[in-house]
Formats: sequence, structure tokens, C-alpha cells
Amino acid sequence: MLNFKRSVFTIVKLVAVLAVVGGVVYWFRFSPTPVIEHQVELGEIVAEVMGTGTLEAHFKSTISPRISGRIQEVLVDIGDHVKAGQLLVRLDDVDMKPQVEIAQASVAVSKAALDRLEADRVQAVAVLEDAKASYDRAVRLRPSGAISQEDVDKMTAGWKTAQAGVARAEAALIEGRKQLIAAETTLAYRKALLSDTQIVAPFDGLIVQRQRDPGDIAVPGAAILILVSTQDLWITAWVDETEMSRVAVGQPARVVFRSEPDRAYRGEVARLGRQADRETREFAVDVRVLELPKNWAVGQRAEVYIETVRKAGTVVLPASWVQWRDGKPGTFVRQGQYAAWRDLTLGLRSRESVEVIGGLEPGEVVVAEKGGKATNLQGRRIASP
Repeated sequence: MLNFKRSVFTIVKLVAVLAVVGGVVYWFRFSPTPVIEHQVELGEIVAEVMGTGTLEAHFKSTISPRISGRIQEVLVDIGDHVKAGQLLVRLDDVDMKPQVEIAQASVAVSKAALDRLEADRVQAVAVLEDAKASYDRAVRLRPSGAISQEDVDKMTAGWKTAQAGVARAEAALIEGRKQLIAAETTLAYRKALLSDTQIVAPFDGLIVQRQRDPGDIAVPGAAILILVSTQDLWITAWVDETEMSRVAVGQPARVVFRSEPDRAYRGEVARLGRQADRETREFAVDVRVLELPKNWAVGQRAEVYIETVRKAGTVVLPASWVQWRDGKPGTFVRQGQYAAWRDLTLGLRSRESVEVIGGLEPGEVVVAEKGGKATNLQGRRIASP
């Protein structure tokens, strides 16, 4: 009787185990698994190289004075657009103007003195010509005895004296011209100093910094304003050196500022760095920004996505649908009511998509379990979405 009970108990346990196993098999094989689907299509894929950098101005100028002085007026502020030659800063010129007036007076005096010396030279030349004529006449009359030797000697002495007078007048004239040159040079110097009190923009641009105010003392080399040209702004981005062979000047790029992460602005590769950072193993790529956000600032961070290859008419799959097994890519494909694993051969890769060059055909449907679970769907019955 005891053995009978034991046999019955064993049979019951076996039946229960078989029921559980059968239930699991039924659930796995016949109970549909909710899935999401994506139909494979032909499309366009763009391969990109990404780098992070900052917005910089190609042309940048530190506005500072050539002379030391007190700032009288700053005529622009941060955010102002200026034109080449526009007055930006005026220094105190109260001491400069009198010095220019004194130099101008010195030039006028020198010119008047030069005119007087020129008149003296003309007079000396006239005296010389008269003395020469008297000397020549005396020399002609002496053989006939119409004039004495003493008169000839006096004429000769007068002629030589007149020659010396002309030489003195010409020397004085040369000295007067030198004095005028010195006076004009001093005037030019004083005018230059006066003009240096007015600081103008060297090119069209935008004021991005203001570091001094009226009343401050400005010295050469110390910035009052920072001016940048808005005609040539670019992102100096750092790109991994492994991508160096894929990047070239002229390639189009997308610029995504961190202030507007959902919008991309047009850019173009302008220059490639020729020295990699020895620590980060990155090299600099300058991407010219062809359009800017409404609000921007030099030095702000941005990501650039440089287009290296664009390919149309190829099988494209969102990268999120690709799974990896043992380092190999693949995905689950709907085959009737069941899911089957499919190995994939990938080609180009973009930020969000991959090119499938083997393993899928247009029109096929790839599936994944709802909720994003990484469940093995191989052989599983799947429900329609």
C-alpha cells in the first residue's frame, strides 16, 4: 500500500513538471510577444566626423592707444557694430592742442625767415652782378689808361666781396630751409600725437569686450575694446586623429551650438591643423560658420559634424535597431508570425543611422520587443503592433 502511494505521488509530480514544461513551451512558441516594427527602405545616409570646439573670430583686434592718456570718451559699447574708420575712443587732448598751435607758429616763423633769406640772396646776387660788371669795365679800360690801377684794384676787391656776400646768403638760406624742415617735422609729430588721441576702428566688425571707461588711464598695449570681424567666424573643433584621413578642406558641416541643441547651422571646413595634441591625440579643424544664431558669443561651445560621404539609394536602418552578438551586428526580422535573427553587414554610419550592405532587403520588416527590452526573439511568435 505504501509503495502504491509513492508511485501515485511520483506520477503526480511528473505530470505537474510536464504541465509546467508544456506551459513554458506553449508560452514561448505560441503566445504572441508584443513587438514594434520597422520596414526596411532605401534612403540616403551621410557619414560624419564629429568634433567639439569653440566659436572664434579669424580677424580680431585689441583696441588700445599708441600714447598714454586719460580716456575722455568711449563712443561704443559691447554689441555695437562699427565701420572701418569710425571713431571709437577719444583721449584727453587738452595738452596736445596748444603744442600743435606752437608748432604751427614755429613753421610760420621759419617760413617768414626763409622768405627774408631768399630776398637777401637775391639782393646779394644783384650786388655781385653789379660788381662783376664794374670789374669787367675796369679791366677793359686799364690798357688805354682811362682808369688807374688803383681803381682796378678797388673794382676787383668789390667783386670778391660781392661773391662772399652771395655765398653767405646761400648758406643762410640753406640753414633757413633746415630750420623750416625741423619746424614742419615737429608740427607733424605734434599733429600725430593729437590724432593719436582719437582711436578709430581698423575694420568693420563687432565690439565684444569693453574694458575701460571715461576717466581711466589708457596705456599702449592695454585693451580698451576688443573688436572682431563678423565676416569670418569659425569653430576651432578638436577631432580624433583617427579621422584625419576622412576630413578635407571644403567639406560641408553642421554646427550645433549648445545654446540651441535642436538646431544645426551650416558650416564648411576652412583649415586643417597640422599638429596633433600629444595628450588627447586630437587635431584642430577650423570650420567656417556660414550662418549664426540670433544670439552668439565668441568662445561659446559647439559641436561640428563634418560630412565626409553622402550616399543615396542604399538600405538604411536606424542605428537603434542594430543589436550586437559576440561583436557582430544583427537584428530580428519578421518571418510570418515568428522572429528570426539575421546577421548584418554594415557600411557607412551616421549619427542616427547605418547603411546595411548585406543581410536585409528593402520591404523586409525588422522587429524588437516593446519597451526596448533586449529579449532574444529567435523563434518566438510575435504579435502585430
